[in-house]
Amino acid sequence: MTVRFLSALAVALLMNLSAHAQQAAPSRLDEIMKRGTLRVGMTGDYKPFTYLDKATQQFSGFDVDMAEALGKALGVKVEFVPTAWPKLMKDFEADQFDIAMGGVSVTLDRQRKGFFSMPIMREGKTPIARCADVGKYQTLPDIDKKGTRVIVNPGGTNERFARANIKDADITVFADNTVIFDEIAKGNADLMMTDASETRYQQKQHQGVLCAVHPEKPFDFSEKAYWLQRDMALKAFVDQWLHISMEDGSYRKIYAAWFD
Repeated sequence: MTVRFLSALAVALLMNLSAHAQQAAPSRLDEIMKRGTLRVGMTGDYKPFTYLDKATQQFSGFDVDMAEALGKALGVKVEFVPTAWPKLMKDFEADQFDIAMGGVSVTLDRQRKGFFSMPIMREGKTPIARCADVGKYQTLPDIDKKGTRVIVNPGGTNERFARANIKDADITVFADNTVIFDEIAKGNADLMMTDASETRYQQKQHQGVLCAVHPEKPFDFSEKAYWLQRDMALKAFVDQWLHISMEDGSYRKIYAAWFD
């Protein structure tokens, strides 16, 4: 009887301690609701996901519209926090924002620092080149030859992929991702390897000049999702919001406005 009593007492104490801890440490979701603002980190240089107009300091893009929809679902205002790919991890760890949006790829090093929402898109890296050169850059061995000029934006998964797979071709880092594709169009670079969704979008922006190279069969596998500070309540809300959005057609409506 004594052992049973002590066991029951221990369980009760643990439950009380757990309940007290939960009360003492409100979730990130609770903080956002109390604050009345959702802080969204964005690079602003990755069309069609996110673009920052430096003249007006206004963001636009697919994930900008998605962020506004999330804010509406939460009943809070959205505050866009400018960041950049080279310092995205540092800003995330410094708690500059609650969630990173804007074409963020799922990676294990990011997963170690926070949570990812359910995936919003499945794709991978594939080349985009001048239309006349599409046949020259079908495979990685085709690309990785001396004299081939590969251009990348700094600090993100594009640069990481290029450096992991390119040994003989030349790699040039170009800082401004908003006009990097113009460098290929002008002949200053031969190709860029980036996410299939971006190659499709840029192909439409440079019709007859730049062409996506087999975007339906990318070189690797990746997913895009929203990168959250480590809070289960916030992740559960974002996942449920995404699930409902994908089922009721609102996700598709936003997607069509930017990708179709």
